[in-house]
Amino acid sequence: MKPARTVLIVEDEANMRRVLGALLERDGFRTLEAPDGGAALELLTREPVDAILTDLRMPRMNGLELLEAMRLAHPEIPVVMLTAHGTVGSAVEALKQGAFDYLTKPFDPDEIRQVMEKAVTTRRLAAREIRLSADEDPEPLLSGNSAALAEVKHVIERVAATPATVLITGESGTGKEIVARSLHRASARKTQPFIKVNCAAIPEGLLESELFGYEKGAFTGAVGRKPGRFELADGGTLFLDEIGEMPLSAQPKLLRAIQEGRFYRVGGTETLHVDVRIVAATNRDLRAEVRTGRFREDLFYRLHVVPIHLPPLRDRPEDIPMLARLFVERFASKLRRPVTGIDPLAMDLLRAHSWPGNIRELENAIERATLLCDGATLLARDLPPEVQPPAPRPASSTEPTPLRERIRAATQRIERDAILEALRMTEGNVTRAARKLGLSRRGLQLKMKELDIDRGAEG
Repeated sequence: MKPARTVLIVEDEANMRRVLGALLERDGFRTLEAPDGGAALELLTREPVDAILTDLRMPRMNGLELLEAMRLAHPEIPVVMLTAHGTVGSAVEALKQGAFDYLTKPFDPDEIRQVMEKAVTTRRLAAREIRLSADEDPEPLLSGNSAALAEVKHVIERVAATPATVLITGESGTGKEIVARSLHRASARKTQPFIKVNCAAIPEGLLESELFGYEKGAFTGAVGRKPGRFELADGGTLFLDEIGEMPLSAQPKLLRAIQEGRFYRVGGTETLHVDVRIVAATNRDLRAEVRTGRFREDLFYRLHVVPIHLPPLRDRPEDIPMLARLFVERFASKLRRPVTGIDPLAMDLLRAHSWPGNIRELENAIERATLLCDGATLLARDLPPEVQPPAPRPASSTEPTPLRERIRAATQRIERDAILEALRMTEGNVTRAARKLGLSRRGLQLKMKELDIDRGAEG
């Protein structure tokens, strides 16, 4: 079953909330509503959402104030601005502060659907990447003692201060955006915008207008002028993520814009000049894409000025302990858990795992383990099953079960009994049961899933 795509509508006019909700629900979205930014933030403590559609002018907390709060507390959730009072100036300000996009009233229903579909898609793609806010220092995630990582950091130091175009390659989850942000923060452009474009998340028909903007009336739904990502990145860095997914039809105009530093908005005649440093990233082999005709050779060489290749985590296991400790510290603080260290056996298991999902998979594993850990030290039993070694099978039924397996089975029985008892005492209320057990609600839900406890008992 396809998971629900949830959009939070933040609008002080009840009738407008209902209209927007009906519009999006007809297109398969699940919608939640809040009358202002403060109510939206309170609702987010109880309900996960994929994207936010918010009015700009509201009482208590307006759209820009909500955007600022979201950037600090939930940077992974795209925020789309909707206003009857919008101007190009206010839209640019919102986009520079981190808004995903903006729309104006009266709105075009098709444009609302397209933008929110794109926002939700981007959110779900980003959920598979390292979660790093725009203001978070990326440097810690480049920590490690491996020779491969040292070479990456050396190249960053050498080229960050230059305007040279950089192409970052590597498997998914290796931290390509981390390198892009590090290049930006170490450059003279660090006080200027860092604008990211996920080329895989934008439909082919919208990519040109996203990159270069459009004029009023350029196409159906273009009810006003809109700046593109090149324009917004003027003076700063434009990060073209997943550049290998860019359709062939969009590549010639991108090549011209990079070479000449100028372009036209869709539907426009005015030549716009920008000073933008280009950083691109891909998990594809672009040379192979060129050979098969799926990527332009001239664009490849224009991007391939300074190549940086990120090695997979399995090729630098000596970096795993430092990253694991960093994630423990981060999630212990974020999730308010008492974990301060990692048991040596658990660390050995982390080092031995192949990590096909790279840093992203390690981060997710540590987050889960931090939630499940009951004490100050993260133990081997707290790690995901795929990280733990397979249980040894006895040669025959007459041989005794290994001590470790007997302890594990006994521990699971005790945990199961304790959880069932807490659920009975709280009449199936997971939040109250978690409180009795000294766990977070999320931690208890994960433990229930692990022990195959009927989730219908949650109430």
